Amino acid sequence: MKKKSRESLRQLDRRTFVKLLPAMGAAGLAPIAIAQQQQPPQPQRITKEMLRSAEQIIGIELTDAHETMALSGVNNNLGNYETLRKLDIPLDTEPAFSFHPLRPRKKFAVKLGRIRAGRIETPRFNSVEDLAFASATELSELIRTKRVSPVELTRMYLARLKKFGPRLLCVVTLMEDAAIKQAEQAESEIRRGKYRGPLHGIPWGAKDLFATKGFPTTWGAEPFQNQMIDMDATVVEKLRDAGAVLVAKLSMGALAQGGRWFKGMTRNPWQIEEERTGSSGSSAGSASATSAGLVGFTLGTETLGSIISPSSRCGVVGLRPTYGRVSRYGAMGLSWTMDKIGPICRGVEDCALVLDAIYGPDGHDITVTDTPFNWSPDSPLAKMRIGYLKAEFEQGNEERKAVYHAALGALAKAGAKLEPIELPKFPTQSLRIILVAEAAAAFDDITRDGRVNQLSGQSPNDWPNTFRTSRFIPAVEYIRAQRARTLLAREMDKLMTEWDVFVSPAPGSASLTVTNLTGHPAVAVPCGFVGGLPQAIMFTGGLYDEAAPLRVALAFERATEWHRRHPKLE
Repeated sequence: MKKKSRESLRQLDRRTFVKLLPAMGAAGLAPIAIAQQQQPPQPQRITKEMLRSAEQIIGIELTDAHETMALSGVNNNLGNYETLRKLDIPLDTEPAFSFHPLRPRKKFAVKLGRIRAGRIETPRFNSVEDLAFASATELSELIRTKRVSPVELTRMYLARLKKFGPRLLCVVTLMEDAAIKQAEQAESEIRRGKYRGPLHGIPWGAKDLFATKGFPTTWGAEPFQNQMIDMDATVVEKLRDAGAVLVAKLSMGALAQGGRWFKGMTRNPWQIEEERTGSSGSSAGSASATSAGLVGFTLGTETLGSIISPSSRCGVVGLRPTYGRVSRYGAMGLSWTMDKIGPICRGVEDCALVLDAIYGPDGHDITVTDTPFNWSPDSPLAKMRIGYLKAEFEQGNEERKAVYHAALGALAKAGAKLEPIELPKFPTQSLRIILVAEAAAAFDDITRDGRVNQLSGQSPNDWPNTFRTSRFIPAVEYIRAQRARTLLAREMDKLMTEWDVFVSPAPGSASLTVTNLTGHPAVAVPCGFVGGLPQAIMFTGGLYDEAAPLRVALAFERATEWHRRHPKLE
């Protein structure tokens, strides 16, 4: 019956089909939609027969079940296209993506000097196990002064990874032998006076989308469980050059979606038995391991919230640098115009130390600039122009409001002069088609050959359905969205000429979507608890000025004790 129906569809007038094609939307918004922003169901203007016609032209054949699943998303996205079509976009507005035909050329920029930490009070300890939750900055000083050895630290963290990793479902590959060798090398170098800097000898963990030669890089997904990439990602190389010790590859949501990977949902150390309160965001394992004291620091990636969200949920500090700040060479690509790499740590200064080690051009990623990162932890806060999204701090129940009222009070007491501001009025949600179009292109091969069906997540909100249905996004609509993105970037540029930093709740702020599209840096810092789970406050700065939000975040951290609270694991 279906075969006969398809045969008759081949006789469909091509002109009629071509008229229908631009109206076809993508189902990709569901995986990253926020519940309160969902729209009521709309009448279906695109039918299953239309989808089948499009499949013949585009070169993909879906099953009847896949078509049924995709149909709702295809229709829902019509509204996004129509919203974007109403924008007055001048003819000279370029898309928000660039093509660079030349290899990156080396440029020399002025840097103020070697990065330094602020005042450091090293913790007291009876044994190395007492240092599990110490910040990387504290561990660095203990190593530099030879009060703790890299080998001792590495063995301690390896033991914790073995003990708690299975319960948290946050470890994909333990790199025990290689880690011990790196730690022994670091210890030998430090003993001989060859100190490489503040990350020398500190154990760290990598999100399992960074290529590591000699070890699997699984991307958290069933089709890639045995994948071996014969190279090291740039960030892995840079941290090795800084003397850091890589101890484990950490879990990530399958193909960078959520916290679920091929062995289950990564758990939140604060509510380890609750799957529903797991470490949200695809950098789930990095945030969980950092929070649980299983490593000194970690690296994550963010496209639309995957550093900020899990860091906020797990009560640690997450820094999303400016787009184009850190090379993504050797990292799994999801959205070429939105992906970013950044540190997840137990302290604000830790993030500054790690960023200083990994940023800058590498001759591979053509988006990366050579703009210097100048970190000054003691610059005067009172001289900074700081705004805050007042309306967002007034949302939610009384418990939440009280947490954020206290957070703003602590910030003001630390010397910040806060002024209420608003984000530009812009249909930002409609621009999410950029992410899903690029993601579908990135994983088109496994969509076509059927490997996408091996992923454990197969609901309408998961990547397989998104990849299949995003094949129906017309190129014209994608490019129009990128041009609209340029307008959004201009609006944000105007806003940031008036402010050095603005403050918002995390991760529920509307600014999270806006700034992931415009590329602005942000840092999330723990600020209290609601319902037993950590809450966070977010500081957003100007392009290539991570130092400003980090400085304000550090002032908040110094004025509070939330970063000193850690989950109790047994």
